[in-house]
Amino acid sequence: MTTNRFSRRAVVRTAVGVGATAALGVGSSTVSAQSPTLSSWFSNTSNYDGVVDRTGQSEVTITVGASGNGGNFGFGPAAVRVDPGTTVVWKWNGKGSSHNVVAEDGSFKSEMVGTSGHTFSHTFEEAGVWKYACTPHKPMGMKGAVVVGDAAVGGESSATQSTAEKSGGEKPAALKSWFSNTSNYDGVVDRTGNDEVTVEVGAKGNGASFAFGPAAIRVDPGTTVVWEWNGRGGAHNVVAEDGSFKSEMVNKSGHSFSHAFEEAGTYKYACTPHKSMGMKGVVLVGDAGGGAGGSGGSSNSGAFGGVSDSALLFGGSLLGAFLSPIAVAVMLALGDDDRPPETDERTHGHPSD
Repeated sequence: MTTNRFSRRAVVRTAVGVGATAALGVGSSTVSAQSPTLSSWFSNTSNYDGVVDRTGQSEVTITVGASGNGGNFGFGPAAVRVDPGTTVVWKWNGKGSSHNVVAEDGSFKSEMVGTSGHTFSHTFEEAGVWKYACTPHKPMGMKGAVVVGDAAVGGESSATQSTAEKSGGEKPAALKSWFSNTSNYDGVVDRTGNDEVTVEVGAKGNGASFAFGPAAIRVDPGTTVVWEWNGRGGAHNVVAEDGSFKSEMVNKSGHSFSHAFEEAGTYKYACTPHKSMGMKGVVLVGDAGGGAGGSGGSSNSGAFGGVSDSALLFGGSLLGAFLSPIAVAVMLALGDDDRPPETDERTHGHPSD
């Protein structure tokens, strides 16, 4: 019986070891699959939270002096993906003293500026990854990256946080009717953590260039939203449903209109002449309209810091499959331990008279 009991306990130990190894294997493969290749470049950049997808836009704006790295020492967003031929415009907000924009490979370089409203632009014609920084604040983490085309860098919010630009994230039920005829609405894009956020006027959508891009965004209270015209789709305006803000009717490329959202809430707006075609937008301020949306941050990171809910569910199911035979082995071993010891009549017979 000793040999048999040892065998069953060995089975238990072996099964537990196999289950633990399998569980660790699932965890490690999930983490390694999400390890970004830009991680070393952004190792000390606190406001980097994945690559934000800005493809589909002819011009993209990045804030210089965004919140991050212990003050206003960030580019917002820190990393973007754009199409070849896209012009990236860096716009200074006047915070965090003077900054510049200098490419690591020397392909572009701005002057050192501290004035709010100053801009510097560069057109990226070829696919690739362009890293850049603010020279005096680079040691603090003020770095950025422009990913052009299909260059693979990992850390993409694509399936988790950053297809945020294309597939938004959350889709509050309260917005369903408002966006019922808006073809380019596909969820709320999380732009929290930025002092200034840009929305394109005349973006592709609703049959032509009759859209706001992105259609719906979430920002923090106090954020300034800047609508920038690209000159397409004729004349457009930006008019709030509640009358809290209203721009003039413009068709000139480069024109901008801004509004600071100080209070939490849901602000719907539209282009008056093209509203019936679906040219509508929404700014969600704070926690209005539901939980935080997908990118940037936001992502579908779940409760275990970067591991998606689907990965956790899969890992849990796989672990459960391994634990089932373990449970059976444990029950067998315990059942064996509970039996009274067997006697061998050849050794322990009846007492001699």
